[in-house]
Amino acid sequence: MNIDEQVEYFMQGTEYGDENLKKTMAAELRERLVLCQKEGRPLRVYCGFDPRKADLHLGHTVPMRKLKQFQEMGHEVSFVIGNYTSLIGDPSDKDVLRPQLTPEEVQTNAETYAEQAFRILDPAKTKIRYNAEWLSGLTFAELIKLASNFTIQQFLTRENFKLRWDKGDAVYLHETFYSIMQGYDAYSLRADVQVGGSDQLFNIMTAGRKIMTSMGVLPNIAVILSILPGTDGVVKMSKSLGNHIPINTDANDMFGKVMSIPDFAMGSYFRLVTPLTPPEIAAIETGVKEGTLHPRDAKMKLANAIVGAFYSQAEADTAQQLFIETFSKGAIPEDIPACKLVAGQSIVDLLVDLGLAKSKSDARRLVDQKGVKFEGEAVDSPSAVLEKEGVLQVGKRHFLKLVK
Repeated sequence: MNIDEQVEYFMQGTEYGDENLKKTMAAELRERLVLCQKEGRPLRVYCGFDPRKADLHLGHTVPMRKLKQFQEMGHEVSFVIGNYTSLIGDPSDKDVLRPQLTPEEVQTNAETYAEQAFRILDPAKTKIRYNAEWLSGLTFAELIKLASNFTIQQFLTRENFKLRWDKGDAVYLHETFYSIMQGYDAYSLRADVQVGGSDQLFNIMTAGRKIMTSMGVLPNIAVILSILPGTDGVVKMSKSLGNHIPINTDANDMFGKVMSIPDFAMGSYFRLVTPLTPPEIAAIETGVKEGTLHPRDAKMKLANAIVGAFYSQAEADTAQQLFIETFSKGAIPEDIPACKLVAGQSIVDLLVDLGLAKSKSDARRLVDQKGVKFEGEAVDSPSAVLEKEGVLQVGKRHFLKLVK
């Protein structure tokens, strides 16, 4: 790609909340690409990830996908594990104080991050860095100098801090350190570009750029990405809300979950979590709009692209074929797991024991909503007892063969 095509590619899926700001960042990105070309070096690009949980879902991988795009164009990518910032916890998207993790908890979670990230990023082209490398060595005098770039008002006008302040809830001083620490990350890496979600706008645009400028280096260019909605297509993807798509799953499950998203959410998913280029996505959306491409087929292209990025293309194609046979044609998969029937056990207890329902109330809800079928027939009572061998289906994607 030439420089203009790279700018379009890298700005795909971005969201700044201000069109003029987006244009400014795109212009700066183009200028930096020109500068790097003259200097004969790649862009230095990074994104930070705080290991506050061990498992990641598809929403967490949005910035990883953007880093991958920079790798594809030959730029230098650093994957920064925030083992020091995690000790505070980013307050950007929370209206309550985050619990502080211990160094041991952070390290345990961090060990899984690189492994999961390499399902998208090229390990040979990725620098793994831990921000304790530079943050742990800061002196108190250096912290004072960094903090002098900011006012208390700047922090108190941030939406989540303001909400807590107005409610009379505590806003702790150490929470303001987070933005300063992240800004120092960008300076330490001499980053040309920092990638982050729209909840990171203050941390990157205000803190990072201000600190880098005050330290006498070129400020980082913010590539701010939209937040991926969950499978409901509306609310931010979250494990706690149950609308997430885990990446530590299997190809069939991931394919099925992507196919469950509403049609109107396809554009966000195409732009944020697939390797497709802007012209390729535009062609798909035009086809759907003009009626030459059925929305279902467009969604299959989406699911295939996402699954193929995490697994092999062969596994993505197999998952697609299984989906077509199972859900489009109403067939039952041939290779399904088996479990033993327990004499006298109700369907509610069976679902909970098998992990197909979180609780008995959840199991009863599934039955009442006709979401549980045995041998193709809906189970009509939560107290029903299954006594013969057969195929149990829960929801659209879970099949079990019950045997004595």
